[in-house]
Amino acid sequence: MLAAARRQHQRAGHWRALSAFCSERDLLFNLHDVLKIEQTLFATTPRFAGHSMATVSEALSAAVALAEDKFAPHSRLNDAHEPHFNPESKTITMNPQVKTALTAFYEAGFGAAHADEELGGMQLPQTVCHALMFPLYAANVGSITFPFLTVAAGNMLRAIGTPEQHRKYLVPMLQGRFTGTMNLSETQAGSSLGDITCKAFPRPDGRFDIVGNKMWISGGEHELAENIVHMVLAKVADPKHPERTPPGVKGISLFIVPKRRVDADGNVQGLNDVALGGLNHKMGWRGATNCVMHYGENGGCVGELLGEEGRGLQGMFKMMNEARITIGLIATALGYAGYAASLQYARDRRQGRPLDGKDPKAPQVAIVEHPDVKRMLLFQKAAVEASLSLCLFASWLVDRTHHQQQPGASAQRDDEALLLDVLTPVVKSWPSEWCLEANKWAIQVHGGYGYTRDFAVEQHYRDNRLNMIHEHVCLVRLLAR
Repeated sequence: MLAAARRQHQRAGHWRALSAFCSERDLLFNLHDVLKIEQTLFATTPRFAGHSMATVSEALSAAVALAEDKFAPHSRLNDAHEPHFNPESKTITMNPQVKTALTAFYEAGFGAAHADEELGGMQLPQTVCHALMFPLYAANVGSITFPFLTVAAGNMLRAIGTPEQHRKYLVPMLQGRFTGTMNLSETQAGSSLGDITCKAFPRPDGRFDIVGNKMWISGGEHELAENIVHMVLAKVADPKHPERTPPGVKGISLFIVPKRRVDADGNVQGLNDVALGGLNHKMGWRGATNCVMHYGENGGCVGELLGEEGRGLQGMFKMMNEARITIGLIATALGYAGYAASLQYARDRRQGRPLDGKDPKAPQVAIVEHPDVKRMLLFQKAAVEASLSLCLFASWLVDRTHHQQQPGASAQRDDEALLLDVLTPVVKSWPSEWCLEANKWAIQVHGGYGYTRDFAVEQHYRDNRLNMIHEHVCLVRLLAR
């Protein structure tokens, strides 16, 4: 029965990849009509002076095309065939289309769109970069997770790293040669970072021997790039008295720990005693690896201090705060993908007759004509469009507070910075909750078919459900400060 119905819907055009998962019109409306970025960013900020809405529109069309051509086609394959851990070799087997998509992503310049021109970037505002990423998140959140984490780790490295660290690690990350991760949690600690036991022992050359384990590390292991740059929280310890580490969060430092060592000239060397312990199998984002990581099991894991010793949490929260806005945007994108899919389904699916229809022989109508289906669609539309405006507004505040240089604008900049502080947790939590609710109604619009894996809306729901724990973890860590 289900197979026959599926064939019927395939012929009717219901069985499809995410071909309509976002609206360029909605994105451009927010950028041009609501935020007026030409006047409020391009004309007022020297860093962005070389850009215009024409270039933004062209880039957005390219992002949508990339999402449709390279990312959307293997989203369902990622979900059905998640990465596989090979225990003997401690390697991972992945869907090869992930690497193909990421190669196209970096060749198009999206991985460095936000970066300084001297680093090979385009110096686009974060507002625009988030708009460009939106269709990619909606098309395939599992595959695009690797660049998302790399950009966030790279921004933290740029903010507190040394020029040598920029050259060795940041530039290859912008080029897509290296990827990045953040390593906070441990099995026994969870979100209580004061209880981490990962240690860093000083070496005579100024570097550190890293020893410990980390849990829930997204992108922790793969063969998608030449190297993986792990940002690891650990406590500096005395080799003679390793048990004497500061209690709580005091004394936590941040370290660059690459999978493969990098010499002073930037050449990738041998392995750095960073081992994969296994994979965590999450309900969503199945295209991304989520790992248990072991550092220094054989005494040969070397890391570099990033920022100041004892101020690791302050450095890591630069990455975490950026990720909070991005998680809100991802939740919105997944809600939008579900809305687009259910709207198309409601327009195509014919079932029943109007409430005032008296003739049982009359043709069936598209279910979009039924009042309760309209209600479910309108709820989704309200949730996702409001969330998109909220996320882009917060991104605009980031650009205004970080780069605005107009004379006499300091008071306004302070007000906008305060507003950003207030809104950031809202941007993370509101879309995570209400766009998930939108995904629920997308399933319901599909009726019984929505509860099968024959349609993408159930995957959207599972993918989006993860953003609730992302929000919880970030808030707990924030309170730990």
